[in-house]
Amino acid sequence: MDRFPFPDDLIEAQREWHAAYRALAVPRPRHATELRRRLLLLSVRIEWHPFWSTPAGWSPAARVELRRMTAGDRRTDAA
Repeated sequence: MDRFPFPDDLIEAQREWHAAYRALAVPRPRHATELRRRLLLLSVRIEWHPFWSTPAGWSPAARVELRRMTAGDRRTDAA
């Protein structure tokens, strides 16, 4: 069913990236410096993951699909 065979560590890194980004996006985030560092570390880990060197990872659609499938945890606050 999955179009791209993403490795588990890549999926987890992208999920952690989304969580850190959401934590940093709130007004006056706590530990902003640590969150920025975490985002940078995760960005590098995701960008240089060996999966992107495989034929399945060559497609730009793979990066879009990874972000789409891991961003499903998003919460919308309609308060």
